[in-house]
Amino acid sequence: MDRLAGIQEFVTVVDAGGFSAAAQKLHLSRSAVGKAVARLEERLGVRLCHRTTRAFTLTSDGNAFYAHCVRILAELDMAEGALASDREQPAGRLRISVPVIFGRYCVAPVIADLSRQYAALRFDVSFTDRPVDLIERL
Repeated sequence: MDRLAGIQEFVTVVDAGGFSAAAQKLHLSRSAVGKAVARLEERLGVRLCHRTTRAFTLTSDGNAFYAHCVRILAELDMAEGALASDREQPAGRLRISVPVIFGRYCVAPVIADLSRQYAALRFDVSFTDRPVDLIERL
C-alpha cells in the first residue's frame, strides 16, 4: 500500500479551496481527485472534509492532518532538491597539462579554488614545458 497516495491531492484540494480548482492544478478530472481523497479517508478511517456541491470545509481531523501533510510534503521536496543539487555538482577527475609558468601563476590558483568549492572533483595536473600527447595520456 502506498502511504502517500492521496496526500498530494488532499493538500491541493485544501490549498485550492475545492475539488474543481485542485483538479485543474493537478491536471486531473474532478472525479479522480475526489476518489483519491475518498480512498485516503477510507484508508485512514476518518472523515477529512465535508463536501457538498457548493462548499468544502475541513473537519478538525482534516485540519490537523493537513498541517502534518504540508510539513511532510515540504520535507520530501527538500530531500529531492538535495539529491538534485548533488547531481549538479561537478565530480570526477580533471586532467590538465599546462606550461610551468602559466600553470604556476594562472592555473594553480584556480585549481585551488575549485578543489575547495567542489570536494568531489579530483585533479591530475601536469606542469611541463615539453609537448604532451593528450590522447596518449588517456
